[in-house]
Amino acid sequence: MTGKSILITGCSSGIGYDAALGLRDRGWRVFASCRQEADCQRLREMGFDAPRIDYSDPDTITEGLAEVLAATGGQLDALFNNGAYATPGAVEDLPTDALRAIFEANVFGWHDLTRQVIPVMRAQGHGRIVNHSSVLGLIVGPWRGAYNATKFALEGLTDTLRIEMRDTPIHVASLNTGPVTSQFRKNAIKQFERWIDWKSSARAEQYEEQLLTRLYEERGPDVFELPPSAVTAKLIHALEAKRPKPRYYITTATYLMGAARRLLSTPAMDWLVSKG
Repeated sequence: MTGKSILITGCSSGIGYDAALGLRDRGWRVFASCRQEADCQRLREMGFDAPRIDYSDPDTITEGLAEVLAATGGQLDALFNNGAYATPGAVEDLPTDALRAIFEANVFGWHDLTRQVIPVMRAQGHGRIVNHSSVLGLIVGPWRGAYNATKFALEGLTDTLRIEMRDTPIHVASLNTGPVTSQFRKNAIKQFERWIDWKSSARAEQYEEQLLTRLYEERGPDVFELPPSAVTAKLIHALEAKRPKPRYYITTATYLMGAARRLLSTPAMDWLVSKG
């Protein structure tokens, strides 16, 4: 690499943090953005450019991108949309305001930033946009309705954008990850406690037997769980390959569920995913 630039969101920990380190080691100029200013400052102390971008705050999206472009002379080679969260709970217990909030952070903010980046890439004559989706953008999982919905929405937007960009030098790709080591579950607990009144739910007993155990008990790695470096490896291919793939599966779980979606009937698929 020869000093190409990339903006990565959600770099405070986990996948975004690993991607920032890995790409910097390969010679990229990494703009490692975070939602919280304290996390940005920590990354600046590590030598990163770290603009604050909170997908739920449109002003930070515009200002953060402006900071990046001011530093690069108006150029940006790649964007990795990465930051997202989950709000666990049954769909019937999910307040509509919670759904609005998660769509703001997981979909609308991504769309806003991407729309602002595309004119830059058009003007310079090249660019890569990589959206971090999930196995839950391919199949659904119970208790994950809000997150499922945002990832299915992201899949639709990303696929459409990829097709529409075929007549441009801008490449668009998706990363579909399964279980990866991160702070994702701990962050989901905060949203669950904020939004879900599970004790008043008709499913209170199921919450106690199923979801609460999964959320709060330390059980070690999930089946098929991989480290964040597995995502970084696929991201590097999406960014650097002459002919990047439109979609990258990450973890065995994603490959298995992708195959199951193609091969099984809807009732059979429903039975499979209902097992958790």
